[in-house]
Amino acid sequence: MRPMRGGGHDRINTCLPDELVVEIFRRLDSKPSHDSCSLVCKRWLGLERLSRTTLRIGATGNPDLFINLLSRRFVNVRHVHIDERLNISLPVHLGSLARRRGSSSSYSKSEDDGIETNSLSDAGMVALGEGFPKLEKLSLIWCSNVSSVGLTSLADKCRLLKSLDLQGCYVGDQGVAAVGQCCKQLEDLNLRFCEGLTDVCLVELASGVGKSLKSLGIAACVKITDTALEAVGLHCKSLESMSLDAESIHNKGVLAVVRGCPALKVLKLQCINVTDEVLIAVGNCCSSLEFLALYTFQRFTDKGLRAIGNGCKKLKNLTLSDCYFLSDKALESIAIGCKELTHLEVNGCHNIGTLGLESIGKSCPRLTELALLYCQRIGNFALSEIGRGCKFLQALHLVDCSSIGDEAICSIAKGCRNLKKLHIRRCYEIGNKGVVAIGEHCRSLTDLSLRFCDRVGDEALIAVSQCSSLQYLNVSGCHQIGDGGLIAIARGCAELTYLDVSVLQVCSLSFSLSVHPAHFLHGPHAHRATILCSFMLSIFGKYTSSFLCY
Repeated sequence: MRPMRGGGHDRINTCLPDELVVEIFRRLDSKPSHDSCSLVCKRWLGLERLSRTTLRIGATGNPDLFINLLSRRFVNVRHVHIDERLNISLPVHLGSLARRRGSSSSYSKSEDDGIETNSLSDAGMVALGEGFPKLEKLSLIWCSNVSSVGLTSLADKCRLLKSLDLQGCYVGDQGVAAVGQCCKQLEDLNLRFCEGLTDVCLVELASGVGKSLKSLGIAACVKITDTALEAVGLHCKSLESMSLDAESIHNKGVLAVVRGCPALKVLKLQCINVTDEVLIAVGNCCSSLEFLALYTFQRFTDKGLRAIGNGCKKLKNLTLSDCYFLSDKALESIAIGCKELTHLEVNGCHNIGTLGLESIGKSCPRLTELALLYCQRIGNFALSEIGRGCKFLQALHLVDCSSIGDEAICSIAKGCRNLKKLHIRRCYEIGNKGVVAIGEHCRSLTDLSLRFCDRVGDEALIAVSQCSSLQYLNVSGCHQIGDGGLIAIARGCAELTYLDVSVLQVCSLSFSLSVHPAHFLHGPHAHRATILCSFMLSIFGKYTSSFLCY
């Protein structure tokens, strides 16, 4: 660090040892902060590199060579996230360096045709293993060029690995089996969309890391059958989370997991061949279950949910999506048995109506988040009961609920005054009256979305402008909203950082002329004015000169 002006003394570099400076850097909460510190002096540059524990790499330039370069700079990295869906720009000096070195390096060309590639390959996996032997968490998202050869090499070098995400990677049985043989501390494994895997790899994996494995995700692996899950149930006694989306799985496999893994806390199922027999077993065997999600089921009924209510007393989060044969009795069973419920989502369950949700309002006082999507049979009285009984509700999502109107929203507003998030879409019976009540009673509201609510107009936004903590507002498609409501929001909501007024018909020049940037310049959030003003200019582009005159 350069000498300070006026003969000052650099006490930081003089007094603080390297270990303490590194620990300070590790407590920084953002990459820009790390980057800024690294520019202070050469000492801080070196120490900041030692403090880096996480790297994120996208499909830009040559990932293989990029990993090789990074491993020399950041020797203490524990977490690496590589997502080939991301297009992350390389710094200019790194990009030019990669091009110079890549001209004579095998890293820059594919083995088949010599064409430069943006995909991670087995060579990159070798570099990962050699460069980051202390690796604990690795995510390889849609890295389609990685094979069992690369994964086997990495598993041999990174024996401290605890978390591995292979979503969309076309690795084979040999690579996953190698992970089971080498990475004895593995706790979390995601095999979603790994289409080349068979029962062989999971059987070997379960026998290798069964004592440590806590979380397993499988989806669209058509060659994985009940045989693999039987091995999981036999060896993985510490398993706490299972996510399963497979048409080739039947009761036999899931029953093996449920009966063999008593510590199960999270269970997500999308298996059309699973029946009530599995849910009854869950109720009998998984007393620690806290999270249950059932997607697109065709073959289970209220009987299965009754077993969950009777046996899973610790259940906190329940998602029911497209469960056509469930009725009000299913929710009544959950309400009676699962008093700890905090999150509930009902999506497209057309036989669940008002009575079922009423029972939740009467019996689940700790509910904090409720989502109702495409629930045509749930009416006002159900949400009135939620308003009376669920005082801690903080988030409410309503989509295409044609029987819910202002009466229900007024009840929520008066009873749930801690509401922070309200998202409503295409609920045509909700209008100004309900939203006005939200503005008057829910002063902690930070996130409001009213999409395509035809009866919501300026009166509603004027009331919402009293919610001074509002940060997110989406009124897309609310055709009755005009200048008056938006001007009120601009003047009353100083913390607003996101505004969507697309598909509105009556906003005019007067809005842009009436909103002075000073309306957003209050307190510590003054810097956010630029965000909102830029968004307004993108809408009223042809009036830019008028808006900028302030």
